[in-house]
Amino acid sequence: MKYVNLAEELRGNTYPGRGIVLGRSEDGKKAVIAYFIMGRSENSRNRVFVEQEGGIRTEAFDPAKLEDPSLIIYAPVRVLGKQTVVTNGDQTDTIYDFLKEGKSFEEALRTRTFEPDAPNFTPRISGLVEGFDYKLSILKSNNNDSSSTRRYFFEYTDPKAGEGHFIHTYKCDGSPIPSYEGEPTPVVISGDIDAFTNEIWENLNADNKVSLFTRFIDVESGEIETRIINKNK
Repeated sequence: MKYVNLAEELRGNTYPGRGIVLGRSEDGKKAVIAYFIMGRSENSRNRVFVEQEGGIRTEAFDPAKLEDPSLIIYAPVRVLGKQTVVTNGDQTDTIYDFLKEGKSFEEALRTRTFEPDAPNFTPRISGLVEGFDYKLSILKSNNNDSSSTRRYFFEYTDPKAGEGHFIHTYKCDGSPIPSYEGEPTPVVISGDIDAFTNEIWENLNADNKVSLFTRFIDVESGEIETRIINKNK
């Protein structure tokens, strides 16, 4: 399987939407997480990431301009013990609650579906990290048929140093916006957290990018490094 250059993958797509990258650092010591959001509308662009309780939440940058908060205000990242949940919506809470009850990532997502934002029916993308192992999922409509859901789950154990996988909500820009297709894209993870963060942020479309969260977790020591970049400052 060919691993692609993450910068090139991002640079070649003006609107991947929201995206998750999970993997293992180049030095082999750290679990790697990234989550970014993009936006085309004023409401979607009016957001920032804010740290909370080991994770992050989205907030309106200008509360006076906030319109419908239902699909844009949520907690993308939550931590339960040694497990980190990262998603593009309020299914973060669903997964967290199921895990807390001793149930699984998959069980949680079988209770959810894609977002009710016709005509796009934006997929719900989700990830779970524990140690170096990680899972990814995408819940999407069946070719824009709102009565039919497709749920896909991917599991990665013992990833190699410098190996990661990237999944995002949209295949590319459009109207309606076409959903992501296929398995998560295998990508190369390189450098420390600052190099990794810059690689993503600098190659997201300048007009559409909104916020980026990255985290490196030292699996042996448990030490965590986090970076947050918000276009709105």
